[in-house]
Amino acid sequence: MCYALGEKGGRAFSLLLFYLFTFLPLSAQFNTDRLITIGRSALYYEDYVLSIQYFNQAISAKPYLYEPWFFRGVAKYYLDDFAGAENDCTKAIERNPYVTNCYELRGLCRIRLNRYEEAAADYTSALRYDPENQGLWHNRVLCFIRAKDYERALGQLDTMNVRWPHSAAPYSMRAEVYMLQKDTTKALEAIEKSIEIDAYDGTLWGARAIISLSRSEWKPAEEYLDKAIHLMPKHGGNYINRALARYNQNNLRGAMADYDTALDLEPNNFLGHYNRGLLRAQVGDDNRGIEDFDFVLRLEPDNMLARFNRGLLRDKTGDLRGAISDYSKVISEYPNFWTGLHYRAGCYRRLGMNKQAEQDEFRILKAQMDKRYGGKQPRLSKKQRKRSDEDLEKYNQLVVADEQEMENDYQNAYRGRVQNHKVEAKYLPMYELSLQPVRSEVKTYVPYDDLVEAFNHTSGRKLYVVANTPALNEARSAAYFAYIDSVGTAIADIQNLPQVQNLLLLKAVAYTALQNNEDAIDALTTHLLTDSLSVLALWQRAACQTKVNEFQASQGTHIDMKTANVLMDLAAAIRHAPSCAYLYYNRGNVYIQRKDYARAVSDYTQAIALDGRLAEAYYNRGLARIDNGQTAEGVSDLSKAGELGLYSAYSLIKKYSKEK
Repeated sequence: MCYALGEKGGRAFSLLLFYLFTFLPLSAQFNTDRLITIGRSALYYEDYVLSIQYFNQAISAKPYLYEPWFFRGVAKYYLDDFAGAENDCTKAIERNPYVTNCYELRGLCRIRLNRYEEAAADYTSALRYDPENQGLWHNRVLCFIRAKDYERALGQLDTMNVRWPHSAAPYSMRAEVYMLQKDTTKALEAIEKSIEIDAYDGTLWGARAIISLSRSEWKPAEEYLDKAIHLMPKHGGNYINRALARYNQNNLRGAMADYDTALDLEPNNFLGHYNRGLLRAQVGDDNRGIEDFDFVLRLEPDNMLARFNRGLLRDKTGDLRGAISDYSKVISEYPNFWTGLHYRAGCYRRLGMNKQAEQDEFRILKAQMDKRYGGKQPRLSKKQRKRSDEDLEKYNQLVVADEQEMENDYQNAYRGRVQNHKVEAKYLPMYELSLQPVRSEVKTYVPYDDLVEAFNHTSGRKLYVVANTPALNEARSAAYFAYIDSVGTAIADIQNLPQVQNLLLLKAVAYTALQNNEDAIDALTTHLLTDSLSVLALWQRAACQTKVNEFQASQGTHIDMKTANVLMDLAAAIRHAPSCAYLYYNRGNVYIQRKDYARAVSDYTQAIALDGRLAEAYYNRGLARIDNGQTAEGVSDLSKAGELGLYSAYSLIKKYSKEK
């Protein structure tokens, strides 16, 4: 394991311990305790993926202990794998039903999964063992609020007010309940009581401002938000709300500054980009307004209101064809949107496309439209629309959230980071043969195949099974070229057929490492002419041909026949080696290229049945199921892939869980 010794400082020490524990026997209690301790240390330093590997080993050694199940659940929660974390917490509770933290964490997982009644039941169980824990009371009340069980929430808040009369949080939550019941008078009384108790909590001033915004009291709302921002200068939502208050007082410069600040803090904020785009349009900053709507449409490509507004700005800046494209997409969704037809007709006229313009104008006349469609573009309306309101006639209104919720969040300190790395939803590549291994500091899985091992006993150089071809530097590339030349010379001098066959396979693998897949295929085909039953040659040829096909498809070449050849090679290899999981996995990848998701899932399932540690099979099966409309099953597979060390799965879990 010396390759890890080049890492710096504590990381090198951590990795060294990791690989030591991978190969040490785990039967002794000391080893299991040590694994849990190191795993908890990795949790503390936010190395969640690595910690999961430690807890996996502890669970394998002593599955009856609750601690590794619980702490693995914590790590999964950090990674936004809430379903996986919930399952681990359930396992921990089955092993020890008296630990409060297990119920508390499972409750948080169920909240994230929008199962509020079950979460409330978990908090009730936890309170049996820790009845004075105010955080548990707090979260249970919020569960009742999210479940719209307002009477139970108010009843629990009465108890909290008695137990903790000097706590501001129960009054804040009470205000939220009254706001949801549309009783702003009682909400105001409750929030003012909470501010009286704790005037230095910025969330309370933000909540007070929300009440004023709901009453269209713009000036007081701005003053309350000034205080909230003073206490919480990094909270983007307060700037979004203050921009709304300022806009309604005709302070456009101040509103624009607030949107700019909010987007500096939260670059992906939908409301910020949409509303700033409208403001920029109003003040004549059209090109930068287009940039905002470009961003909105990347987030929500089907947002017709944003698309129409971008069309208006393109129209004003002279991008007539771009404007027509946007108008046409809106009109295709809403054929009777006469305003859109009017503006598109104007673009057609300016381009000299009179026939198309007349068709749009005739549709308007036929509907007996009045003179207002011949006027200028309306100014930004003082009214606001809810985000879910898709009425196109409200295209010039600022957007507000469907519900202006109070900042009463669940009490917990779980925050993940790995899942925030952007990962493309792309299938993982085939397993293939390589002349050098690929090591991972996270995955402990080492690919192994009996046929490869048998080959290594008879060959002068070892082969390895890898999922990604190792990258080559200049020196290693030169070494591969020299090796290929030496193999060519050796083949010319050797008369022993088995030796020649081995050298041809090694030469093909060397070509593969150099991305020379065509020559690799030629060498493998020559090998198969002398030994048509060679599973390794069939396997590698299929992998090489797939790479060739992928490139050719990107160039517009039809690859159906060549893909059929790949399937034939893999089918022949499977007939001779039906227990090789990698062959089924590879064939699943070929079916994915054909969008034959059912067969792909079947092959991935067979690969998993043969090797339950094959993380890539879980990962690709998860994506295949999602692409086939089975999102819940797909997320479950991604969770297992993440558990086995493919940490990029957690980014996709986050993405598809939100979409679901």
